Amino acid sequence: MGGFEKIYEIGRVFRNEGIDAEHLQDYTQMEFYWAYADYRQLMTFLKKMYRFVIKKTFGTLVFKWQGKKIDWGKEWKVYDYCKLFFKENKIDPKTASLEELLKKAQSLQIEVPQGAGKGRLIDLIYKKTVRPKLIQPCFLINPPVEIEPLAKRSEKDPRVVERLQVMAYGTELGKGFSELNDPQDQRERFEEQMKLRAAGDKEAQMLDEDFLEALEYGMPPTAGFGMSERLFAVLANKPIRETIFFPPMKKKS
Repeated sequence: MGGFEKIYEIGRVFRNEGIDAEHLQDYTQMEFYWAYADYRQLMTFLKKMYRFVIKKTFGTLVFKWQGKKIDWGKEWKVYDYCKLFFKENKIDPKTASLEELLKKAQSLQIEVPQGAGKGRLIDLIYKKTVRPKLIQPCFLINPPVEIEPLAKRSEKDPRVVERLQVMAYGTELGKGFSELNDPQDQRERFEEQMKLRAAGDKEAQMLDEDFLEALEYGMPPTAGFGMSERLFAVLANKPIRETIFFPPMKKKS
């Protein structure tokens, strides 16, 4: 992989999402692929990378946030997504029905978007009940397959995928997974996502024929990872709009 300073591939990406303290419509993202690696190797690398970058940038691995001490130097715990979800909601996301999830979302007064399927409902409930409690740096792994249409299924349990999230401060500060390189499985998942789009879910994954053709030619086992400037924003304890070089600006009236 080479030195940590040399692995960055910077790209500009855009998304239609409301602007708040953690999101911008226009943001900078760092992504990389690691051929012949999986998400567990990625976790080992990411701990070293985050600590290196944070210490180099801020001169410390210990921060104060809302009266709590956040220590990036301590060992990061690894949490199972489905186990935490069940602990907080008494629902197994791997086996829950759409009706069960809708009922739970309604009990939490979550606004459910049109066309939301199991994956979207699980994610909305997770963000309400699980994510805010993940304060210290940790990894959250193995969510249900409906959550991540581009990640490889677990060999131990095909109902979940080999995905990791870097979590701290009650938010996601990076995401990676063992890339799905089975073209048939990928096509089936794309098709499921397109059904959700047709039902009104605007955030469902688009079917990508070029990507599927590339997979048919062959892709090695690969780990992929991505992060945005949200990491710097939370470390600096600033809204993300105040921590980017060229924030979107309104025209003067």
